[in-house]
Amino acid sequence: MSTPATQHRLESLARRYEELTANLGSPSLVGNRDAFAKASKEHSELAPIIEAYRRWTKATTELAENEEMAKGADKDLADLAYEEVGRLRLLLPTIEAELTVLLTPKDPHEGKSIILEVRAGTGGDEAALFAGDLFSMYSKYAANKGWRLEVLDANETEGGGFKEVSAMLHGSGIYRQLRWESGVHRVQRVPETEASGRKHTSTATVAVMPEVEVEEVSIRTEDLKVDTYRAQGAGGQHVNKTESAIRLTHIPSGLVVACQMERSQHKNRATAMKMLAAKLKDREREERESKISADRSSQVGTGDRSERIRTYNFHEGRVSDHRIKLNLHRLPEIMGGDLDELLGALISHYQAEALKASQQSSP
Repeated sequence: MSTPATQHRLESLARRYEELTANLGSPSLVGNRDAFAKASKEHSELAPIIEAYRRWTKATTELAENEEMAKGADKDLADLAYEEVGRLRLLLPTIEAELTVLLTPKDPHEGKSIILEVRAGTGGDEAALFAGDLFSMYSKYAANKGWRLEVLDANETEGGGFKEVSAMLHGSGIYRQLRWESGVHRVQRVPETEASGRKHTSTATVAVMPEVEVEEVSIRTEDLKVDTYRAQGAGGQHVNKTESAIRLTHIPSGLVVACQMERSQHKNRATAMKMLAAKLKDREREERESKISADRSSQVGTGDRSERIRTYNFHEGRVSDHRIKLNLHRLPEIMGGDLDELLGALISHYQAEALKASQQSSP
C-alpha cells in the first residue's frame, strides 16, 4: 500500500466490517429497525473496499512467497515462481488504483443532475462567441455521453454567440465529470473580424451547480421580485404572443435567474425557482468551504483575464489546464466534445487530493 496511513485506515475498516458482520445477526439489532438499517447500509458501503483490500492482501502475500521461491535451487520451481512474480507485480497497482477510488470520500451530489451556466467575460463580441463555443463543446460532450440537455435561458448576440446561456443536464455521472469545469476559461485566437490578423485574448466563465430541490433552501416569497416578459432568441419562437418568460430576483442576495424556454409561465417559474435554489445552495457552499481552492468564488471570480483555470490557444492548437499543469495539443477534438482525457486527468488529481485530506484528518 502506498502509505502507512492508508494501510492503517484499511485495517481499521476491516475490523469495523467484521464487527458489523457479526452484529447484523444479533437479536438486539434485528429488533431495532432503524439501527439495523443504519448498520446494513454501513456494511454494504464497506463491502467493496474490504473485498478489494482482501485481494490486495492475498496478492501481496503471494508476491512475497513467490519472490522467495524464485531464489530457490529448484530451477523449474524457480521459473514458475518468477512468472508468478511478474503477474502479481502487474496486478497489485491495478488493485491499489481501485482502492484509491473506493477510499476517496464520496461527494453528496455525486448522482445529481446539474445546472450549467456559461457567460461571456472580458472581450466583447469575441467573448460572446467563445461562450457559444464552450456551450457547444459541452453540448457535444453531453450528446457523446447520452446525457439529456435542456436549455433553460439564453441571451444570444447578433454574431451568434451568447452573453449568457444556462441549461439543465440529466444523466449518469454528470456532476462527477463536470464539477471541475467551474471557473474562468480563456481563449487566445485571431477573430474573424480582425483584418490585421492580431491575436485577441477573451474570457468566458463557467459555473456547474448540482440540482437542488426548492424545499432544501429557504426562499421567502416576500424576498422575490418576479418579472414576466416575452421570450426572445432560441427556443422563444412564440415571442410577441405571450409573456411566458420569468425573471426572478432574490432581493437579499441579489441573485437573478431567468427561464424562457417553456411556453407555460408556470413551468418557467418552477424551473427558475430550481435555478435560484441551486445558486443559493452553491453560495452557502462557497461560504462554508471558502478555504478550499476549488471553491466557486475563486474559480469564477469576475471574469478578468488574470483569473483563469484553462486556456484555449487556437494558434498552437493547445488546451492548457493551469490547475494541474496539463497541456493537450488536441484543441479541435476537445472543442468538438472529446473531453474524456482532460476531465479524467482533473478527476484523478482531485481524487488524490481528497484522499490525502481524508487521511490527514483520520485519527
